[in-house]
Amino acid sequence: MSQTLTLARPYARAAYQVARETGSTGYWSQALAFAARVAADPKVDGLLGDPRLTRADAVALLSPEQTTGAVRGFLGLLAQNGRMKLLPEIAGLFEQFRAEAEQIVRAKITSAAPMSDAELENLTAALKRRFGREVEVETGVDASLIGGAVIDAGDVVIDGSVKGKLARLEAALTQ
Repeated sequence: MSQTLTLARPYARAAYQVARETGSTGYWSQALAFAARVAADPKVDGLLGDPRLTRADAVALLSPEQTTGAVRGFLGLLAQNGRMKLLPEIAGLFEQFRAEAEQIVRAKITSAAPMSDAELENLTAALKRRFGREVEVETGVDASLIGGAVIDAGDVVIDGSVKGKLARLEAALTQ
């Protein structure tokens, strides 16, 4: 995994730089996300390694409709260098660079039960105060948490779930 990230980082950085200079980070983000989803498909993954697949065909396969020349050129460069399989990592790193530049924290909130809109708004506001940045929230439900929620915001994980509290209590009692 670390080797693929090491290989993907310069491509992601170059893509982000071009996108930022042209003021099209949103467009690039969508195009790379599409290409990454297609490249991650097991059927396509096997096809990308096939030497009979031409560079142009690989670019056409991974390009969203009406893709600009810069994105097509970038995908062509990946095809030429045999790096198409890195697209999921490249897209992920691109999003990290974009979030850092735009000072956005992406948080995943997993709760034991679906959260109401008011609860989600309150939690998002609290996260904005804590991080001092805009927060983009993705939600999920995991009934095994029993109650509460787990917030994963990059380097910060806040486990306020009943399951987590029980695990910490068990660890304290067994020491």
